[in-house]
Amino acid sequence: MEINIKKIREDFKEDHQIIETSDGKILFLRAWMPKKKSDTAILILHGITAYSGPYDLIGNQLSNAGYAVYGLDLRGHGLSDGIRGDYPSKERLILDLGETINFVKSKHEKLILLGHSLGVLTALIASANYLESINGLILLSAARTFRPGIYPKMKFAQKLKILFSSIIKPSKAVISYQRDGMLGLDDPLFNFKYTLRFMKILNANDIAFPPNLNIPILHGVGENDELFSVESARAFFDEIPSENKKFIILPGARHAVFPDGSLNEITDWLIKNFKIT
Repeated sequence: MEINIKKIREDFKEDHQIIETSDGKILFLRAWMPKKKSDTAILILHGITAYSGPYDLIGNQLSNAGYAVYGLDLRGHGLSDGIRGDYPSKERLILDLGETINFVKSKHEKLILLGHSLGVLTALIASANYLESINGLILLSAARTFRPGIYPKMKFAQKLKILFSSIIKPSKAVISYQRDGMLGLDDPLFNFKYTLRFMKILNANDIAFPPNLNIPILHGVGENDELFSVESARAFFDEIPSENKKFIILPGARHAVFPDGSLNEITDWLIKNFKIT
């Protein structure tokens, strides 16, 4: 059943911002504001299937520490405009990220990107294109290799059907995203189907670090992450070219579940590297 994103967005009462993009679409920016005005903002970039809403725990903890926190709903996700589970091009994604970064930087002097899972890839795409506007990175729940058997292998006939459907209508979501333990199954704002071009634009195999990425970077993985082992996350961390980087294991955390206390080291790192003024 299709949901009325525009109406839900108009009825949304909690703190948020609206960005109108250069091609006339609306991007939704959830906000968690501290009691006092902060010169440092954190922009949360969500994982696949998700949107900014499930990041309340992170948003609240970091805003309580004094940081202005925003959560972007990617185009086609959450309360942003766009075909569900689709992105028209990588160029448009880069523009959306840039326009969001410019919006946040117009209000705050410093900006830290917090990418979770797929959001790590969008954070690195943003860093490759707008590094001069980014002061730090927090990368959570990411590695290059998955644990064995996490995703079922796709049959050849299924691959052929996806390819054929995508040629006929590139904007049609034809790839079902499925794995054990997925969250948001009862939340209509989650996406569980994607277009082929979205999956190609945001392909984990294309993860690349800008060579001049010499800003403070924190990379963390859950102790019980069901997608990535601590070893594979550590190998990913070793690739980061920054001289100012730190690797942490979030105690008791899974891939997208962060129990009380598991985020405390993130807050400590922020306070050490980005003092509130």
